[in-house]
Amino acid sequence: MHNYLYEIANPVGILGVVLILIAYGYLSVDRWPAKSFRYQFLNFLGAWLILFSLFFHWNLASVIIEIAWIIISIIGIYRICAKT
Repeated sequence: MHNYLYEIANPVGILGVVLILIAYGYLSVDRWPAKSFRYQFLNFLGAWLILFSLFFHWNLASVIIEIAWIIISIIGIYRICAKT
């Protein structure tokens, strides 16, 4: 099982990168506002996927930034949900 997880770690991390880039791209061209749930959720999911890959291909600096990304996204999601 561990070998399988190790093998899929990079593709999972790349998917996370793609999700974050899609979210940022839509934000940058004014398709999604920063306070939208889908923007925050894509950042949250992307960061988790990258963090998963980092457990198999360790890089402390990247782990720190992804944890920060997750925390910031959770705060954004909480604030969005608290308004409704």
